[in-house]
Amino acid sequence: MRLPNYNEAKDRNKVDITYLNVNNDIDAIYTNKKYFLRTYGCQMNVHDSEQIRFYLEKLGMNSTDTLEDADVVVLNTCAIRENAHDKVIGYLGRCKHLKKEKKDLIIVVMGCMAGQVDVVEDLQKNHKYIDLIIGTNNIYDLPRLLIEKGSKQNIEVYSNSDIVPENITYERDSKISAWVNIMYGCDKFCTYCIVPFTRGRERSRKMECILEECKSLVASGYQEITLLGQNVNAYGTDLNLGYDFADLLEKVAELGIPRLRFVTSHPWNFTDKMIEVIAKYENIMPYIHLPLQSGSSRILKKMNRRYTKEEYQELFDKMKKTIPNAVITTDIIVGFPGETEEDFQDTLDMVEYCKYDGAFTFIYSERKGTASSFMKDDVSNEEKESRLKRLNELVNKYSKESNVKLLDKVVPVLVIGPSIKDENKVYGYTDTMKLVNIEGDESLIGKIIDVKITDAKSFSLDGVVNN
Repeated sequence: MRLPNYNEAKDRNKVDITYLNVNNDIDAIYTNKKYFLRTYGCQMNVHDSEQIRFYLEKLGMNSTDTLEDADVVVLNTCAIRENAHDKVIGYLGRCKHLKKEKKDLIIVVMGCMAGQVDVVEDLQKNHKYIDLIIGTNNIYDLPRLLIEKGSKQNIEVYSNSDIVPENITYERDSKISAWVNIMYGCDKFCTYCIVPFTRGRERSRKMECILEECKSLVASGYQEITLLGQNVNAYGTDLNLGYDFADLLEKVAELGIPRLRFVTSHPWNFTDKMIEVIAKYENIMPYIHLPLQSGSSRILKKMNRRYTKEEYQELFDKMKKTIPNAVITTDIIVGFPGETEEDFQDTLDMVEYCKYDGAFTFIYSERKGTASSFMKDDVSNEEKESRLKRLNELVNKYSKESNVKLLDKVVPVLVIGPSIKDENKVYGYTDTMKLVNIEGDESLIGKIIDVKITDAKSFSLDGVVNN
């Protein structure tokens, strides 16, 4: 048993990274068993679940979408917001009820919640029916822990890690678009964020291993690759091998993948070299997610974001000038401790300035153990709700205006799958990551096609195939 430890998680002393060649030879001891996998949170969690799914199926299990039919339940959790935590705890109530009926049911909690000290203490005390709790830094332990599972709850959480797993095989969700991890962890320690504690120090994969994985995806006919990390543009800084994220981005683009994306970037690490590479290659999509978090320099300093609003604006302007067709989206938090009406107005002013194509907006959510959890949360809930509403109204205004500009235009769309709401439509994404619902059948799936936009809403577009 190994419990999460925040003191260990904070350690950023220089260590030698171990590149672990993960063993994918797994005994199928769970033949004829069914697993139920539920994923919460960010793209990293979605990609982690592809790895988890591979392990479960190598163990001999088949997937089920019905909780009650499962022999093994795996919840891959998120810790970034309080509501994500509440959803998991609520769902665990259903699992507990089911385990009373199915005594042999195995319940596994994974993901970022498993790395939170207070959460694991609660799971130990109040949720003893959970069999395994596994951290994000040792997902590869899942097969061994299921094979060795005993009668008591087992917790295996590496709060920090000097390991970079290689040779991982995935049961990918898509045959069209693929995630590729380029690094693990985060060293930024924004004062509101639990991720550096739950995912550990920044560790970059070696470029040659990433390129081999991407070459394989190109050869398999994938249309899109997304390079993935908690802060992708910090890639390579820990390796000291003379290359950085801009170099990697260029090397992957040169492999010939039709579409190349990356998430998520931090303004502090976004270099001129990166901007130039994005502008140089047509297959690097002109879509950049650039989290702002606050438009107030005072609040940004309290958040430990390491840039001012003026520096953010300068970077934004440089992107727009060098990549004229760039679409930029963002993240914004309202109600951070100490945020005044003047600070919030600075945020609204920044949205007015940038006219973002979209934004993920949140009310500040305290995470125990982070620096901001020791600050006085002096913004009332009523004020937070009011500010979020005002912010969303402005964000939605500019999102709609951006979409309306595409009316009657022809844009390239990668078709991903059938529409959930209309059997006569399929859906896909433009090069600038705008959702488009298209009149057409499933023969279009997996293709990049020209689509004429016929209607524009705040969050999506409608279109027809342009013949």
